[in-house]
Amino acid sequence: MLLISALFGAETAHARAGDMPGPDEAGAKITAVREIDARTRDLTVSSPAMHSSIPVRVILPKSWKTHRLATYPVLYMLHGGDDDYTSWTRETDVEALAKNSDVLVVMPDGGRAGYYTDWKAGTPRWETFHTVELVRLMEKKYRANSSRAIIGLSMGGFGALNYAAHHRGMFRYVASMSSYVDLNEPTVRFALALGAQREGTDLQKVWGDPDENADIWQAHNPSAMPAAFRGTKVHLSAGDGTPGLMDAHRALDVVLVGALAEATLATSMEKFATSLRSSGVRTTTHFYRPGTHSWSYWRRELHSIWPAVAQALR
Repeated sequence: MLLISALFGAETAHARAGDMPGPDEAGAKITAVREIDARTRDLTVSSPAMHSSIPVRVILPKSWKTHRLATYPVLYMLHGGDDDYTSWTRETDVEALAKNSDVLVVMPDGGRAGYYTDWKAGTPRWETFHTVELVRLMEKKYRANSSRAIIGLSMGGFGALNYAAHHRGMFRYVASMSSYVDLNEPTVRFALALGAQREGTDLQKVWGDPDENADIWQAHNPSAMPAAFRGTKVHLSAGDGTPGLMDAHRALDVVLVGALAEATLATSMEKFATSLRSSGVRTTTHFYRPGTHSWSYWRRELHSIWPAVAQALR
């Protein structure tokens, strides 16, 4: 809460020598930087791929200011479908986890029901923004190196998996928390339709018609391309949908929605994990009971996987 208060109460920090980059080769540029605290920045990135400006929150490595020639490994963190780039710092203690690490943490906005996809309709182009423009900016202006990991939850977990599969070798480690992993499952199609309708998104603009454009749907279906994850360590986690003590502080209707949203994910992820291992992909899993679709469990999971993330990035 203190961080959020600082965000909305602080003055925008304009042009400072190490913080206000110019355009990269792809044309993306940082047009504003807001200093949240000594190590946290909110960037406004003008993106040709998006034809708009997108907010990105970064946490600088502990030695970023003192070791000015050093480059740093990067952890990208993707939010869920009805949230934004502030969610990881709002809902978890990722700043504290990263406090003693020389890792650059990058938390970009991914839009509400944006699906971390270059839409068939032409725009938005979330994948190009995140995996081309933003990666280049982080390398050129924040001294990121080629050691990368990516984690996400719900829609962000789906995006993290697709990014790792589409860009083999870009990420050493990918973690997906409580995400759908098989676009062919009827329950997933139903949930996607509900979520898209809620946010006013036309899924045919995202991937086209499921039958006529089946190739596009399958190109964004993690379960259809397990071999694409070879060379990347994959971690999958989900609850069984049963409410537990960590849900006690939440309203009953919220708990019920979270329970329904989580109920079928672990079974699908287990099948996906089996196919990954059969394809020679290093895969770890954590399927837990109880567990609903909520931050209480994702915070715990972030702590659980943090050592593995740090190890992968060394």
